[in-house]
Amino acid sequence: MRWRSGCLALLSAAMATTALYHPRNALATKAEGYKSSLLALGRFDEFGVSEPAASGPRAQGNQLIWLLLQQKTGSSDVYVQSNVLAPGGSTGWHSHPGNSLIIVTAGTVTNYEDHDPACTPHVYKTGMAFVDPGGDHIHILRNEGTVEAKTIAVQLIPANAAQRIDVADPGNCRF
Repeated sequence: MRWRSGCLALLSAAMATTALYHPRNALATKAEGYKSSLLALGRFDEFGVSEPAASGPRAQGNQLIWLLLQQKTGSSDVYVQSNVLAPGGSTGWHSHPGNSLIIVTAGTVTNYEDHDPACTPHVYKTGMAFVDPGGDHIHILRNEGTVEAKTIAVQLIPANAAQRIDVADPGNCRF
């Protein structure tokens, strides 16, 4: 009986820890008309990349100096994903533990962010790209057009972390 009580206590503690780690999963919004396929997955060890302004492109007139700085402690996983949204489809509200570079390869996607009380649409058409900074950044992508929309996403996240974290509708958009 003592062993069973100890196991139940450990199981309860583990469940509580899981619930605290992903408290919004139970109320997550559902992706609809959305399909994601993994194209490639790789692992990077710790790294630091910097392109200082002195060795990169310089400012000319009103142009800004191009600057790249990225440093990761510990291992990181890099995912290359192909995403397809049917007309009227959406990813559901979600976040990622790291940043994503997203390229629209067909159609049009509209990005909405949880922190925007006005629910401002950010529209991206074929050939356009945008960055999802990840972390606490919660968003939803929707295909509000009449043709299929496609994106390629390159995600850099901590090794072995959940690639996507589904979250509840923040209530700022009325769709």
